[in-house]
Amino acid sequence: MTSQLAAPSAADRQRLTELARTSHTLIRRHQDASGAYPASPTFSAYRGYAWLRDGAFIAEGMSRWGDVASVDAFHDWTAGTLAARADQVAELVARAPEAPEQAQGLLLPTRFRFDGSDGDDDWWDFQTDGYGTWLWQLVTHTERHGGELARWAAGIEVAVDFLGVTASWPCYDWWEEHAEHRHTSSLAAVVAGLRAVLRTGVLDGDRAARAAAVARDCADLIATRGTADGRLTKWLGSDAVDGSLPACVVPFGVVEVGSPVASATLAAVAEELLVDGGVHRFRADTYFGGGQWLLLSCLLGWNLAVAGEHDRAGALLRWVADQADESGSLPEQVPDHLLHPERRQEWVDRWGPVADPLLWSHAMYLILADELGLLPEDRRA
Repeated sequence: MTSQLAAPSAADRQRLTELARTSHTLIRRHQDASGAYPASPTFSAYRGYAWLRDGAFIAEGMSRWGDVASVDAFHDWTAGTLAARADQVAELVARAPEAPEQAQGLLLPTRFRFDGSDGDDDWWDFQTDGYGTWLWQLVTHTERHGGELARWAAGIEVAVDFLGVTASWPCYDWWEEHAEHRHTSSLAAVVAGLRAVLRTGVLDGDRAARAAAVARDCADLIATRGTADGRLTKWLGSDAVDGSLPACVVPFGVVEVGSPVASATLAAVAEELLVDGGVHRFRADTYFGGGQWLLLSCLLGWNLAVAGEHDRAGALLRWVADQADESGSLPEQVPDHLLHPERRQEWVDRWGPVADPLLWSHAMYLILADELGLLPEDRRA
């Protein structure tokens, strides 16, 4: 915890704190016996799958709660799932420089079934950010609570080797779109993950040297091609704004908190994507009509809290809390302000109602509540 929300009323504090308690309970209840965190236990397109990106942020929320056993189980599952693909990644590393077309068939997926297997349905499957985010959270968790990284060394090596080849390749973004681009938030996740592992000294000499070079190259790409008008951009060479961009500042640390680039990026996200407390993904978003995403409101709030803007961060937390249903469940997005309302029904017809609960939403609520000093003092794992 790094900051405090200015003098909430007792009733307001209790409401916000109890939703944090509910969020922890809900995540714990739905965590699979394997250790995997499902994206959403009921949503038709997500049911039965775990993403490394969602899972890593869920783990961060649970780590802040202090539920070490839950987070360790997630990392056990992830490391085991990746270690089982060591030969596949070794072949990717060997083939990629000489035969990149052949290497495409060796890419790791972005989501896995709870037993660690690949899915058998079509998905937008090449994304690098989840691997970087997992490395970042794993190191962050062990630094917070202790633990030996050697426990997860085999999975760490596979993730580092995979990113060593693919880090700067075009891939799908956080939203599983625009595979033809190189996305600033994805590159930042890679940088954060590799830098985190490097500071632990867990990598051997050659692997560490490669990881350092890749992290440096990705950071350079962000600095030289991932900015426009003094702020970060959605992908390299564009000037678009994306709701994921604050992550490049907090937690990934590729841009320094309070720097001109960080301030301009947060200001652009607020100006273009924040409406009445809810943050949109990007202006052209048509998914379920392009609603406001709870997790992105928490991400912006997380950044504002770290930057010392506690009241603005608290307003975002309250907006998210207002979206909970009577049981305390938080959805993926809400339709109160749609960017493209004419496109909403096609997604409802295709996949049913919006994901609810979305465990990533609950995790981001935990993170922002922690930043604002609103996790319950009597919490127990």
